[in-house]
Amino acid sequence: MKTSRMRFLFGALLTALVSVPANTIAQISIGVSVNVEPPALPVYVQPPCPQPNYMWTPGYWAWDGVGDYYWVPGTWVLAPQSGYLWTPGYWGWGDGGAYVFHGGYWGTQVGFYGGVNYGFGYGGGGFAGGEWRGGVFAYNTAAVSVNTTVIRTTYVNTTVVNNTTIINNTHTSFNGGPNGVAAKPTPEQQAAASAPHLPATAAQQQHEQVAKQDKSNFASANHGVPAHAAVPRPATSVAELQHSAVPAKAAPGAKPYAAAAKPAAQPSEAVKPANKASSPPPAAPKAPGAAPKPAVKPAPHPTPPAHPKEKEPPEH
Repeated sequence: MKTSRMRFLFGALLTALVSVPANTIAQISIGVSVNVEPPALPVYVQPPCPQPNYMWTPGYWAWDGVGDYYWVPGTWVLAPQSGYLWTPGYWGWGDGGAYVFHGGYWGTQVGFYGGVNYGFGYGGGGFAGGEWRGGVFAYNTAAVSVNTTVIRTTYVNTTVVNNTTIINNTHTSFNGGPNGVAAKPTPEQQAAASAPHLPATAAQQQHEQVAKQDKSNFASANHGVPAHAAVPRPATSVAELQHSAVPAKAAPGAKPYAAAAKPAAQPSEAVKPANKASSPPPAAPKAPGAAPKPAVKPAPHPTPPAHPKEKEPPEH
């Protein structure tokens, strides 16, 4: 039976913090790892880009810190500054049989994001959704959807889309391990990871917290098919998220998601004292010459038939 756990990689973080200059600290994030396989990526329609210089940030599965994944909807985010692109976060198979989340970041080049095909320009390697031309971002409409009434800087390039796409028919959402995407970072992607970065913007961070409040976006509730998959702008409330979001569909060929069972250690530990208490005490040694007394023979504890059944949790 699978169990879940979360640990913060404080040791690695502290080591990194004392060995890098202050201007690069923004790129270091605390890794979260769990031993429950992330759900497959759902299929959804990308909302059109609402304003110039907004960058697409793909939806992803986040961990709630307790025992479940929840979907953070994809959305368009204003770039923190001209020339910056978003590298999505991704789950990767780590040491000890755990899935480790590597947070996304802003930089002048797109780095490694696990080879995960998020779609809409993020085909698994690099970014084909557009490019900066001076201080204005030009959108490749072969990869992304834009509102052409407000965005006039567009072009079409199907070649770059084909060259950056990693085929992922099962919509796997993580890298490595027995079922993950088999991709390794290129030297260029490694260099991008070492360059100065900016963390997720305040709007992105708020968006993730709002998504966590939307209980319908939890994998245990939606079985890997969130009802609120993507929004045009970062959400500031659950009501806004649910009103403006587009729904998802189950990915063809993806394995249906089954919620992880509760950790087995907790129930078993709770049962052990009860089992010991319900066991009859050992019989005292007979005194020499003493005759047995049937009247005081320990009687078996009565077991009401209905009482234990009332304590059993309902089946899910």
